[in-house]
Amino acid sequence: MRNLYPDITPYKTHQIKVDEPHVLYVEESGNPEGIPVIFIHGGPGAGCEAYHRRFFDPNVYRIILFDQRGSGRSTPHAELEGNTTQALVADMEVIRESLNINRWVLFGGSWGSTLSLVYAETHVDRVMGLIVRGIFLTRQKEIDWFYQEGASRIFPDYWQDFIAPIPEDERDNLLKAYYKKLTGENEIAQMQAAKAWSIWEGRTATLRANKNVIDHFGSAHTALSLARIECHYFMNDSFLEENQILNNADKLQNIPGTIVQGRYDLICPMESAWALHQAWPKAELKIIADAGHSATEAGTVDALVCATDEMANILK
Repeated sequence: MRNLYPDITPYKTHQIKVDEPHVLYVEESGNPEGIPVIFIHGGPGAGCEAYHRRFFDPNVYRIILFDQRGSGRSTPHAELEGNTTQALVADMEVIRESLNINRWVLFGGSWGSTLSLVYAETHVDRVMGLIVRGIFLTRQKEIDWFYQEGASRIFPDYWQDFIAPIPEDERDNLLKAYYKKLTGENEIAQMQAAKAWSIWEGRTATLRANKNVIDHFGSAHTALSLARIECHYFMNDSFLEENQILNNADKLQNIPGTIVQGRYDLICPMESAWALHQAWPKAELKIIADAGHSATEAGTVDALVCATDEMANILK
């Protein structure tokens, strides 16, 4: 079973200004002359972590990480103004052009799979390959499953903590109720809601409880951007038409790709990965029998590292 590549540090970092007021954190590591690959983090709002560099052979890949608007080390933190899917796609083009890259590989999980697929369908000629995990197609039934009723039946104990900040008479529309708190002026209530929202996600991300994952999601910095930006996107249908990704999947047909999906993913259930594979049959679907949603689970790590190695062999 494959493990992550050893720890590496960036050889270059950038602060790239896009639309006001946003400034993006971008970093490069690995081989400056290697195959360009961009890591697209989840959330939206989660930001990148150091281990994200380690899915790629640093001798083969030019590894690019960036924190999306309002996330991680990008500024201003947790900012909602001008934060849309279309803006993020445009930001990726700014990054690509700023780094003098003609074509690149996209690697994204969860919301990162969403953004990867939307970018690929928008800029087909700029994509050499796609590796996507924990597929999220932003359909209303996926949002309802995780934030209203569905996953709540699997995790009723964790669900009680998730709904605790919301008054009982507002729980018929939890997304709306959370949005009111997360965009309100009461900073204490805002942070309380942000932590409840984010910890719900961290607790349900792995098949077996992982304290490191929960602690990361529960940190104030991550929780605030993750909760505010996710809720903002989901209140606006992720700025996409219903079924937009599947309806445009014909544009992916000539792109080599791998779909990695934990069978017991309860944040983004496998139904979405299956639907994507039916619409994009040339992509290889790897179902991980003993994994949930997180990219940190052993079987998922193995599949993703194998996928990046296989992609490199195809593209060499």
